[in-house]
Amino acid sequence: MAFVSSGYNPDKPMENRISDIGPRDYNEFLPPVIKNNYGKWLYHEILEPGVLVHVAESGDEVYTVRCGTARLMSITLIREMCDIADKHCEGYLRFTTRNNVEFMTDSKDKMVALKEDLLSRKFEGGSYKFPVGGTGAGVSNIVHTQGWVHCHTPATDASGTVKVIMDDLFDEFTGHNMPAPVRIAVACCLNMCGACHCSDIAVVGIHRKPPIIDHEYLDNLCEIPLAVASCPTGAVRPSKVEIDGKQYKTVAIKEERCMYCGNCYTMCPSLPLSDKEGDGIALMVGGKVSNRISMPKFSKVVVAFIPNEPPRWPTLTKTIRNIVEVYKADANKYERLGDWAERIGWERFFEKTGIEFTPHLIDDFRDPAYYTWRQSTQFKF
Repeated sequence: MAFVSSGYNPDKPMENRISDIGPRDYNEFLPPVIKNNYGKWLYHEILEPGVLVHVAESGDEVYTVRCGTARLMSITLIREMCDIADKHCEGYLRFTTRNNVEFMTDSKDKMVALKEDLLSRKFEGGSYKFPVGGTGAGVSNIVHTQGWVHCHTPATDASGTVKVIMDDLFDEFTGHNMPAPVRIAVACCLNMCGACHCSDIAVVGIHRKPPIIDHEYLDNLCEIPLAVASCPTGAVRPSKVEIDGKQYKTVAIKEERCMYCGNCYTMCPSLPLSDKEGDGIALMVGGKVSNRISMPKFSKVVVAFIPNEPPRWPTLTKTIRNIVEVYKADANKYERLGDWAERIGWERFFEKTGIEFTPHLIDDFRDPAYYTWRQSTQFKF
């Protein structure tokens, strides 16, 4: 009756409709020059780090300036981006999948003015608000997850680690100094809501201790059947304990089955997983999504554990910088990090980088499927 009284006509459900379910059609947000030439582009090229041009069959050109941004931004910064777009780009901008923001103009003169404006904007500490770069044979911005800011199961921080990594690799973001593109991703736990499984360098937060059980409060805060069912390895089972002469309904954890995923904590806040000594980082390298030259690859673990060392994570940044420098000096042009490691052999990778190889890095679960399944849509002649 509520729909009827508000004027809803069930015979004509779309009549006078002012809202819809789901996102609006992306065509509504395309700049006019892109909408007019959609699907009719001849070529594109990178003019300089962070600056691209696309040329259409009609002769129209679109100049794009790519800037690195933080994944978690203030309303003030977003409004400043909108002001820049209004000033130079007729109000249009777009975000990339790696947390870059791109401003597009239809002439070279507008692009030059836009770039000068972007580089003139700095924070009070002197750092760029909108550093230009992240294109071509360099390090792009880092795609990452929530970390300590928001997520409830992180083993490391995301925003903090991304900040220190990009501070250290800033020259590689603003230049084309690498043999090929380098994509870095950070996921703060094994649930990996970042693209860590297929990035050139991936930072993954890992837990190493099973959940702590708060027996006294568990039955009041949680539905025990849901906590049991949430475990993908069957490590959680119903149980009872006696504390100070009082019996409590609770759960027990079979530690040898636990893979420290945090699913149980998602269902039950009386099963916290975070631990100062047990939490840290695993470093993976060699993944990619691209079909170019070789088929897509999964990342491989090369460092089993790096402790959390906030606020600057010196061991993590030193290790990543070392890998990047060795790769940059030794790889062939156009050779992605994983392609380089496979060409010289993973044994030589560990030798050249000085990273210790341990039994924790052997991923024997992939054999034989890893070698026998068709893993790619890549066309083979």
